[in-house]
Amino acid sequence: MTPYNTILLAVDFSADASLIAARARALAHASEATLHLVHVVETVPIDVAGEFLGSPQSDLHEEMMATARERLRTYTHSEQLGHAQQHVAAGYTKQAILEHAEAIGADLIVVGSHGRHGLALLLGSTANAVLHGAPCDVLAVRLNNP
Repeated sequence: MTPYNTILLAVDFSADASLIAARARALAHASEATLHLVHVVETVPIDVAGEFLGSPQSDLHEEMMATARERLRTYTHSEQLGHAQQHVAAGYTKQAILEHAEAIGADLIVVGSHGRHGLALLLGSTANAVLHGAPCDVLAVRLNNP
C-alpha cells in the first residue's frame, strides 16, 4: 500500500469524534502524512417562504463561524492533533468537504459513518455522499450510535 501524503479529517463534533480522530491520527502518523481538519457550518440563505435572509442572519452566521473556529481549535488540542491544519467552511457539508479535499490535494478523506438503514439510508448521509463524490480514497469509520 502506498502511504498517504495528505489526509483530510471531516470533523462534526459528535460524540464519536474522538474515535474518528484516533483513526485519522494513526493513519497520518503511519504514512507521515499532513493532516488537515475541516468542519462545515451549514448555511441556509433562503427561508421557508423562499425569501433571502438578510443582514441579521449574516451576524448570526459570523457568530456561528467564530464559534466553530474556536471549537475546532479546542478539538484539535484535546485530540492531540496539534500539527493538523484547521479549516472551517460554510456551505453544504458534503460539497464543502469535497471542495476542500480537492483544494488541498487530499489523497484520503476520513469521515464517520453511522451505517443508517431504512429512510435514513434512502435520504443518504454525508459519508455516502463524500464516498461517491470524492476525488480520492475515503475511509468511513463505522460508528455504533444510530
